[in-house]
Amino acid sequence: MSQYKEKCDAIVKALGEVKVVPVLAIEKVEDGIKMCEVLNDCGLKAAEITFRTKAAEGIIKEAARQFPELVLGAGTVLTLEELHRAFDAGAQFAVAPGFNPVIVAEAVQSGYPFFPGFCTPSELEQIMQFGIRMVKFFPAEAMGGTKMLSNFIGPYKHMGIKVMPTGGVNTGNLGDYLSIPQIPCAGGTWVGKAADIESGNWDKISGIVKEAVELAKKY
Repeated sequence: MSQYKEKCDAIVKALGEVKVVPVLAIEKVEDGIKMCEVLNDCGLKAAEITFRTKAAEGIIKEAARQFPELVLGAGTVLTLEELHRAFDAGAQFAVAPGFNPVIVAEAVQSGYPFFPGFCTPSELEQIMQFGIRMVKFFPAEAMGGTKMLSNFIGPYKHMGIKVMPTGGVNTGNLGDYLSIPQIPCAGGTWVGKAADIESGNWDKISGIVKEAVELAKKY
C-alpha cells in the first residue's frame, strides 16, 4: 500500500504543479494528438482523455509516445476493461465520475493511480477505506461548488484528503477552488471544447490554453 500511495502522491504533485487539467472528449485520434501538441507547446502539461469516445485509447497511446512530458490521464473510466486498456495504453492516472468499489479495488490491486468521484460524505469514507486520498468532486458546481466542498473537507482534512473538482469550473471561479489548500488542481472542462476541436479552431484553443496557464500561475 505504501508503494501505491507513493505512486499516487507523485501524480498528485505533478497535477498540482499544472493546476488545470483539461478534460477532453475527442472523436478522432489525429485531433487528440493535435490537442496534446497545443497543450504541450503552450505549457499546460496535463490532459484527461475521457473514454466517452472510441478514440480515447488511441489518443493516449500515441500522445504518451510523442509527448512524454505530459501527465496523461484517462477520464470517465467506468469498466474494468477500460481501466486496463487505459493504463496499457500509457495513462499515468485515471478518474471516474463516481465511486465503483469493484473498479477501485482492481486499480489499487494493479497499482494504478485512480481517483474516483464522490459527492457525499458516505462515498468519500468508502473511498478512503481503499487507501485513496485523491478524489474527484463531480459535478462540482451543480453539487454546491466551493461552499459545499469546504464543508466536506472540514471533517476529513486531517486524513490527508485532496480533491480535484470537475464540472462547471471555469476561468471565473477557478481561483475560488484553487484557493482551498486541499485542492491541488481542477478539471478544465472549458479547455479544448469538442466543437472547437472538431472545427479545427486551433488558434482559439491555443488562446484559451495560454489563458489557463497564466491564470493557474496566480495560485
